[in-house]
This record gives sequence, C-alpha cells and structure tokens, in this order.
Amino acid sequence: MGAPRETWSGRAGFVLAAIGSAVGLGSIWKFPYEVGSNGGSAFVLFYVGGLVLVVVPLMFAEFAVGRRGGGDAATSIAVVGAAHGASPRWAGVGALGIVTGLLILSFYSVIGGWTIAYAVETALDGLAGSDPRAVQARFDALLASPLRMTVYHALFMAATAVIVARGVGGGIEAACKVLMPVLVVLLLGLAAYSAAGGGLAATLEFLFRLDPQRVTARAALEALGLGFFSIGVGIGLMITYAAYADATIDLRRAAITTVVADTAISFLSGFAVFPLVFAHGLDPASGPGLVFVTLPLAFARMPFGALAAIAFFVLLFVAALASAISLLELAAALLTHRSGWSRPRASWVPATACFVAGIATVLSFNHWADWHPLAFVPGLAQATVFDLVDQLTSNVLLPVGGFALAVLAGWALPGTLLAEELRLGPAGAARLKWILRWVVPAGILAAALAPIFVQA
Repeated sequence: MGAPRETWSGRAGFVLAAIGSAVGLGSIWKFPYEVGSNGGSAFVLFYVGGLVLVVVPLMFAEFAVGRRGGGDAATSIAVVGAAHGASPRWAGVGALGIVTGLLILSFYSVIGGWTIAYAVETALDGLAGSDPRAVQARFDALLASPLRMTVYHALFMAATAVIVARGVGGGIEAACKVLMPVLVVLLLGLAAYSAAGGGLAATLEFLFRLDPQRVTARAALEALGLGFFSIGVGIGLMITYAAYADATIDLRRAAITTVVADTAISFLSGFAVFPLVFAHGLDPASGPGLVFVTLPLAFARMPFGALAAIAFFVLLFVAALASAISLLELAAALLTHRSGWSRPRASWVPATACFVAGIATVLSFNHWADWHPLAFVPGLAQATVFDLVDQLTSNVLLPVGGFALAVLAGWALPGTLLAEELRLGPAGAARLKWILRWVVPAGILAAALAPIFVQA
C-alpha cells in the first residue's frame, strides 16, 4: 500500500517549487551561452515563441494529468488513462520519464559539483588572474582530478537527497521558499553590479535589436529545443509536482507564472553575464565555457571581483540544486507510492544509484577521455560516455517522452479533463487539444531533428 498523499501548503509553495524545477543550470548557465552562440536577438525571439506555442500547452497537460492522477508520473498517467479508456501501456511514458530523470541527474550532479568547487576554491584561493591561460588551466585541473570531482559530486548529490528525504512540505517546498528568493536576490545584485561596470548598452542591443541576418533555421531550432527542455516538461516533473496540488490551486495561472518567472530569470542571467563580456572585450559566443572560463576572466579585471565570482557560483549552485531536487523527486514519488518505502529510503537509494552512475561522467573528463564506446557509429565516433548519456537523454528520451505526452493529452484524453482541471471553457479546452494534437508534436519533432539537420 502506498504512502499517504502529501500536498503543498498552498499556491505559493507549489509555484516556487515548479519555478525551481524549471530554472536550474539551463536558465543560468545554458541560456546565456546559447544566446551568445546564436546571435542574440533572433534566438531570443524564437525562444519566446517556442515557450508560447509548445512549452505552455504541454505544461497545462502535465499539470492536469498530475492533479487528476494524484501519484507519481507513471501512476498518474495510468489512473487517468484507465478512467478514460486509454491503454494501460501509456503508464510506460511516465516510467520512461523517471528513468530519463535519473540519467540526467547522474551527470547533472557532476556539473552541479563544479559550481561548489568554483565557489569554495575561489573563496580559499582567489581568482586565477587575468591571464586566459591561467583561468583555463584552473578549469582543466578540476576536470583532470577524478577525486576532486567525485567529492564535489557527492556533496551535491547528498544535499539533494537530504532535501527530498524531508518530504514535500518540510523538504522540497521549504527549500524552494528559501532557494528561489536567494537566487533572485543574487541575480539582481549581480546584474546591477555587471551593468554598473559598463556594457549595458551593448547588451540591450545584442538581446533586443533584431538583426534579420541572424534569423536562421539554426537559431530557430536550437531556441525551440532550449525553451522546451529548460522548463522540464516531457519527463513527468510537472505531473509529479501537480499531484501534490489540491483543488484550490489554479493550475493554469501556476503554469503561466512558472514559465514567465523562468523566462525572467533567464533574461536576468543574461544581464548578469553579457555586460561583463562586452565591457571587457570578451567573446559572447564562447560556448559552455562562458561561465567557467570566460566570466572568471572578467571578474579578475574588476574591483571586488573575487566576491562577485563567489556570489555568482553560489547562484549557480542554488539554481542547480533546485532542479536536481525535482529530478530526484521523480523516483522518490514512485518508490513511496508503489512500495510504501519511507521518504528517506526512497530518496537515498536512487540518489546513491545516481551518484555511482555519475562516476562514469567524472571519468569521462580524465581517465576515460580517450575512450569512445561507439567509435564505429558515424557522428558518435568521438563521443565519451558523458557525451553519450547527454545525447541519449536530450536528443532521444526527452523528445520521445514529450511527444508521447502530447499525443496522450491531445488524442487519448477528453477535453473535459483539461477543462475541469485548468478551469477552461469548452472553446478553450478545444483550442488547447488542437494545439496538443498538432502544434506541440510538430515543435518537438523540429527540436529533436535539429541535431541532425543543423550544424552545431
């Protein structure tokens, strides 16, 4: 028999937890470098369009299924499907989401560990200086040390498990009520600090002045992919969180608030990053190294740069932790519901499994860096174990899960379910079903096919 159903204390706790799930490293780390690598304003335009046309409708559907089902992702889908004559096999979509979430968490925790490493080591040793080679050497030294990476990986995973083990109200909600305000305050402070150092005018032009030459298929597809996956729809995160929402919470408003808040935080991160980049003549298109290599150069060239750097990496840690909580909750919810395990056991067992699996990611940056398991496969010849897990989850499992959920909501479930749970009229529910049937699957296919047809 499953454990008693837990609930959020109210709308604020639910929304803050959903925002925390959505923000993560995608908004703070990936958004700035994706914008920088894809020309700025055109990417932003496509990003916002993808949120409106794909992400919000699918989030509506996940919220409706989650609250009506009242359990983990797999159970909620099974319960709702059975009530409306859908095949019980649809529950496999929820199970796939849980597996995908654990795989993502296994390497996400390693990257989260980097944020702890940079915050701690900057506090102890200061910045590496303004020599690009010294800054790169510090990053390379971290990657070359499996012991250091494993220790920080363990610390990050332990912090995640401790919070999830405390339950929905006393753990996840309580943590997000602290983490989200801290994140916003840090971001606002860093954005103001960054803007005061110059580069604000160049940032505004870069983000909001549309350059027609930058309107390309690559920008459109990559923006859609980032917008879809950064919110966390498609793997059952929002189904799981909505299962803890009581009938008094307006799910439609909660979904819109979550997406708007996540987008605002993404833009705030851009205002924290790009003024520094432009003021110091750095390259906004420097890719994933923008945060861990390029920004430390900027911090080293400004007054109180070490303090600003520490604050920035604490910010990254807070954002990463909030998302990691939701990824672990996917499995914890299943284990407490299906097996009756206690919260601590249901949290620490999958967390331990993710930690062990994450060792492969750690080794991919050093001892296994030259091991390419699928060297015989075109396009994957140089992929490490980390690359393969990342590509499997991002380019295969996430699109499949999102596509299946759109089909389930658009074709197998009645419009009355959406109307009742989202407080929509018949016309509104019919429009949402049409979007879920046609627009959302088309958008997901476009994002999934981007790596095939668009050069990285």
